[in-house]
Formats: sequence, structure tokens, C-alpha cells
Amino acid sequence: MTTETGGAIVRAMAEGDRTALARAFDRYAPTLTRYAWALVDDRQDVEEVVQDSFLTLWQRSSTLELPAETVLPWLLVVCRNHAFNAGRKRSRHRADELPETLAAPDDHTEAAEQLRWVRAEIAALPDLDRRICELCLLEGHSYAEAADLLGLTVGAITQRVSRNRRRLKKVVMHDGH
Repeated sequence: MTTETGGAIVRAMAEGDRTALARAFDRYAPTLTRYAWALVDDRQDVEEVVQDSFLTLWQRSSTLELPAETVLPWLLVVCRNHAFNAGRKRSRHRADELPETLAAPDDHTEAAEQLRWVRAEIAALPDLDRRICELCLLEGHSYAEAADLLGLTVGAITQRVSRNRRRLKKVVMHDGH
């Protein structure tokens, strides 16, 4: 039985240690596989979700800040997100199989208008909140990267992103945009 923590494995990955990824896979793949089966019902999707979760871990290892020395809670959230995306892909695939009258329109004008509107709402935020949303939500920076760029703690970034997501969602849901 190994005593190496998940945090130590992630730090080794951040240094480029590919065997650390293998150790993480050996330790956490069975749990993630069981969890993925609870979220998706196709073997190929389960395998893809688990593989994508570990790929995300590898890609994010250098910026990942774990609140404890375990990576499992983070992996479970990533797994859930990948499972959700797999479900959306499957839904889009089914939409492609629908008769032409029921398929989604090819015109992306409405989507572009919604994106313009969301960007306008973000632009109206106070300067610090606007910059945080731009970095994390639009440019894809991690919370740790945004914290470094702005001289804040990861906790402050997390709190502000969460608050602004709720605000934007509330405005979207109640404003009919």
C-alpha cells in the first residue's frame, strides 16, 4: 500500500513525471469508472469520460491547487463535467438524425447575439469582477492563474466567479435574453 498523497502525485505530474499519471490512473480509475457508469450508460462513453478526466488532470497539474492532499474530489467533478459533455454530444448526434423540420437551424445569428449580450453584461460589472470573468470565463484561465495575474487568492477568485455566474444566470433567466 502506497502512502503517496494525491497532492504529491499531482506535483510530480506538474514536473513532467509520466509515471505519476500512471500511478494516479492505477489509484483512481476504478472509482472514476464506477462513478462514470452512474452518469452515462454506454461503455464507450464511460471509457472516454475516464480517459478525458485523466487527460485533464495531466494538462492542469501545473496549475492545480488542491485544498487538501487528495485529488479525488477534483477528479470526480472533472469526471462529472466530461460525462455531462458526453451526454450533450449524444443529444446533438440524435438531433442530427431528426427529420430536417425538427433539426436545429443552421443560422447562428441568435447564438452570436446571445454571446454579444453576455459580453455586454460582463463589461458592465465592476472593474475587478469584469477582469476576473474575462480571464476565467472567456479566456479559459484557471483560478490559480487569474489569482497570480491579479494578486488575489484563489479563494477570492472562486468566490467572485461563483457570485458573478449566479448574477449573470439570474439576469438571463429573468430578463428573457
